[in-house]
Amino acid sequence: MSKAKIHPGPLAAAAAAAMLVGWLASAPAFAQIDCADCHDEGPSDQSVHAGFDCTDCHSDISEYPHPEKLELGPGVCAQCHDVGDTLAQSVHGGMVGCQDCHGTAHDILPLDDLDSKMSPVKQPATCGSCHETDDGLITGYLDSVHGRALLKAGLVTAAPSCSDCHGSHDILAVDDPKAKVSHQNLPNTCGRCHQGILDEWKGSTHGEVWEAGSDQGPVCETCHSSHWIERPESRAVRLEFPETCGECHKQKHGSYRDSFHGEVTDLGFVAGAICSDCHTPHNNRPESDPQSSINPAHLMATCGQCHSNVSKAFLTFDPHAEPENPNDGKLLHWIWLFMTVLLIGVFGFFGLHTVLWLQRALVALSRDELNGERSKEGPYVRRFRKSQIRTHAVVITTFLVLAATGLPLKFHYTDWAQTLVSVFGGVAVTRFLHRTAAILTFGYFLFHVSNLIKRAVINRDKGMLYGWSSMVPRPKDFFDLINNLRYFLYLRKRPTFDRFTYWEKFDYFAVFWGVAIIGLSGLMLWFPGFFGAFLPGWMLNAAFLVHSDEALLATGFIFIFHFFHTHMRPESFPLDPVIFTGGMPLERFKEERKEEYQRLVERGELEQYLMDPPDPSQMKTIRFWGFTAVAVGLLLALGILLAFLQH
Repeated sequence: MSKAKIHPGPLAAAAAAAMLVGWLASAPAFAQIDCADCHDEGPSDQSVHAGFDCTDCHSDISEYPHPEKLELGPGVCAQCHDVGDTLAQSVHGGMVGCQDCHGTAHDILPLDDLDSKMSPVKQPATCGSCHETDDGLITGYLDSVHGRALLKAGLVTAAPSCSDCHGSHDILAVDDPKAKVSHQNLPNTCGRCHQGILDEWKGSTHGEVWEAGSDQGPVCETCHSSHWIERPESRAVRLEFPETCGECHKQKHGSYRDSFHGEVTDLGFVAGAICSDCHTPHNNRPESDPQSSINPAHLMATCGQCHSNVSKAFLTFDPHAEPENPNDGKLLHWIWLFMTVLLIGVFGFFGLHTVLWLQRALVALSRDELNGERSKEGPYVRRFRKSQIRTHAVVITTFLVLAATGLPLKFHYTDWAQTLVSVFGGVAVTRFLHRTAAILTFGYFLFHVSNLIKRAVINRDKGMLYGWSSMVPRPKDFFDLINNLRYFLYLRKRPTFDRFTYWEKFDYFAVFWGVAIIGLSGLMLWFPGFFGAFLPGWMLNAAFLVHSDEALLATGFIFIFHFFHTHMRPESFPLDPVIFTGGMPLERFKEERKEEYQRLVERGELEQYLMDPPDPSQMKTIRFWGFTAVAVGLLLALGILLAFLQH
């Protein structure tokens, strides 16, 4: 404040005399002085206090001179504003004064003035001076749909500010039952703006729990948070919503996450169905309720939001299926049990087979028993035609693409799956690549089957179905297995093998079986409306289960056991290029395929199968693509292992 302006002369003397008389009469020393004589400041013309006399607020000043900075005493504002008890009982009582929120008495502006500290647009900054440190509440509000609508879109009368939700002088703690934002009062507080949603929500299961007075059911803040409210159709909210519902519905959340809908959503596919798409956002009711969106009477319309050609059979599909639960469907449970036993059986047997083989091969290597098999010198013996080489190249490429785009779906909960899908460009691109590779897989499968039919029917090639040149298992393969296991256990010498070994035949039929089973189940998932028109819905659940587990069986077997049989065992480590070159060194052929070698010699046909070794440039290209394919497969195998450890 400015200093008093005192002028010498008769006026000053008269004033002094008057003051002295006043003092002697026990009157305030400054009773006869206008405040403006000493103070330049006062309420501004725009202030709500414009026109007030100083003593209306500063009536308790009893000494002269008084401090330049005058504090309003307790109860001064209450002379005009009857909020004392209300404010005292609020969370601000005893801690916050009027001027902390409204500004100094001289500068308080009307609430409808946007420059007022308590106007809707200024409240976040005013309240934020104290509450910004409370878990970032104000920052959360500013970034929310409410904050952006108020401060960026300028919807002053439509978007809520702090006092619209919390009140003004009567703000109570959140855990106080009387608070406007307490569990019991929050729906009505939000309902002042969202009346239609409130009326709809009150009829839902959640609303009924709330109206019954329970504090256990969810209210607005439970699902939408408080200060961080975002538009429900936004990407972040849709992807997070299943987790929000899962906080209460843990069992349903688990079955949802294990479904196709849950897997793609977890990978960032916004178009994937989430809880509110099927159960509605605010009118969720039990299936037995005639008004429920999942009641049989409305289910066709609900599913029809995403799926075309929805039939009654399709509607029996269970989006929350639990195959491991026998009470959830016996047929589906038996299929799950079969696939589980198949997975454990195959991985268990070949896991033991691989460990025994590895230790025996390492011993053989240390004893120089594998020199012939590791030889790369001399002429080569042709084992595959060019058409077979090209087909295998397509098999390798499509299989790796299918694995790289399919495994992230099964192991959606891992970081590597999330990263891999992001590298591909998202679920939509990943799905396109997966389906493209599937079409190419059907192509080479049909080509191979037609070739088999041609050989069997037109060419009448009996050796295709039985004998040394056939891929069909025969009794000798069983005895080769037993003898090989005895060799692994140091109980006999290494057995001799013919053109195709028992493990190669298993590899072949694993792919043959896999393409048929995975392909058919994949088509059912690709075109659920078509297959749902004549198949019961539980078969779509079965297709999803079989497709997932059979794909795991195929990829796990190829990347672990087939890679070991072909590339990782000491005889051929680090890469067996035979499928790329079409042939193998003669010395190795003698050792690995002794029976076939002897047959060719006895028939005088060996010369027909001899070929020149691949040149260095060809081998350089083969090694590049071969090592790349093996590396991709091994990385995916490592991802599978990490996923199981994490799960």
